[in-house]
Amino acid sequence: MRTILILFLGLLSLSKPLHAQFNERPVLNIENKDKKFLNYGYYLGFNQYDFKFDYNRDTEDILVNKTLGFTVGLIGEMRINEFLDVRIEPGLAYNARTLGFPGFTEERDAVREVKSTYINFPLLLKVSTRRLGNFKPFLVGGASASLNLGSNETALDDNASGTFRMTKWVYNYELGFGIDFYLEYFKFSPSIRGVFAITDELVPDNDPNSPWTSNIGALRTRGLFINFTFE
Repeated sequence: MRTILILFLGLLSLSKPLHAQFNERPVLNIENKDKKFLNYGYYLGFNQYDFKFDYNRDTEDILVNKTLGFTVGLIGEMRINEFLDVRIEPGLAYNARTLGFPGFTEERDAVREVKSTYINFPLLLKVSTRRLGNFKPFLVGGASASLNLGSNETALDDNASGTFRMTKWVYNYELGFGIDFYLEYFKFSPSIRGVFAITDELVPDNDPNSPWTSNIGALRTRGLFINFTFE
């Protein structure tokens, strides 16, 4: 989490044109941008996924080695009023996590790599402040459904054969914040967002006494996203 936060702050500080937006009396760029009923754009970004485990009994925790992934998607925005917008943000997120299971002596049994390619379908409400010169802070939140193309849900093999299985569909809620910067020709919006699965994603092993999944009551994804939006 610390790495992705530092990356967000570093990329923001490197964008020289953004410093000019904080002048006392800036020249207003694209003044009518937010007055359109419909707006479109795209976003690029980074993500870091984690897991939250609920255990059936107290034991040593399963370790999660997180990596930095990438995100890309489209934006459709419908204006409600000066402060509220409804957004849909279909996108693709790729990430890989490595799980370390306790109680094994052999690495081939203890380690499972979980590669996930999610197609996300968020429906969000964006709540903004009044425009302040050429920038405008905002909060965003809502619900999303994610299709995990690497879930292995229907695979016959399980952890006994080295295959970790998860459900294909995941349902989440999302919360975040960011700033709209009105540049000369377009609007640039860096944001940071948390994604929290509300459904159990674990597909248990075929053996009810499996040393990998029998102690997991529920498994839910937690994600941190940094997006750079262009409209």
